[in-house]
Formats: sequence, structure tokens, C-alpha cells
Amino acid sequence: MKVKQIMTTDVSTVTPNDTITKAASIMNQLNVGSVPVIDGNRVVGIVTDRDITLRGVAKSGNPNQKISEVMTTDVKYATPDMDVHAVADLMAENQVRRLPVIDNDKLVGIVAIGDLAVENIFENEAGEALHNISMGVRH
Repeated sequence: MKVKQIMTTDVSTVTPNDTITKAASIMNQLNVGSVPVIDGNRVVGIVTDRDITLRGVAKSGNPNQKISEVMTTDVKYATPDMDVHAVADLMAENQVRRLPVIDNDKLVGIVAIGDLAVENIFENEAGEALHNISMGVRH
């Protein structure tokens, strides 16, 4: 099965100049833990609830702090034609629960560990990936 078959295509985003308050509001409305950061159509980062808490609120306490100051810029991503097993491995290796899906440098979706678990066939892979994410991959 390919990522394009299970990914979410209606993705809310923020820009580097948006505030952490805006990102937190989107996360609250959608009940998600991360939002891709885009410049035009290109993904330049991702901001997570953890980024906002640790790099934003805990350090400055400024709700108007810009996303660019707290976002993660080393973004791992999937492509629509990636096999879901490869995506589970990528999530586990990088200890992330969500990956933007990029096609020709454009954001086309997002895939989460929960998307893998929804497909009964992939419950083991999702469980193993989540275990590795939570515990850290030991090489």
C-alpha cells in the first residue's frame, strides 16, 4: 500500500512569520500535534506542540513569538508513492509520529502513525514504529 492511499490531503499550515499562538490554535482546532510550515508551497519546517512548549513558552513566554524561532527545520518527509512499510521505518528511525508528504517540492498531504494503525494489515508495523519512536531506536 502507498502513502497516497492513507494520507490526509486537507492539511492546515502556517508560515515562518505566523505566531506560535496561531499554530497552537490550529493544533487545538484540529486535535493534532504538529503543523507544517510553508513558504509558498515549499515546506521549510514543521512546528510541534513540543516545539511551542519548550522553545517558545518555556524560553520566552511570548505568545507572539514567530514560528521561525521555534520550528524544526530538519524535516523528514514522505512521498505519495512511498510504501507504508518504508514510512513506518522512517518514522521509527527519526522518532517522529507525523511526516509531511511532498511531491515535486510541494506539500500534498501528511501521514501520521495513526493512519498506519487504521489499516489492520499495518497494525504490527505501526505498533513497532510507535514503540521505536517512544523508546528510541537502539543500533
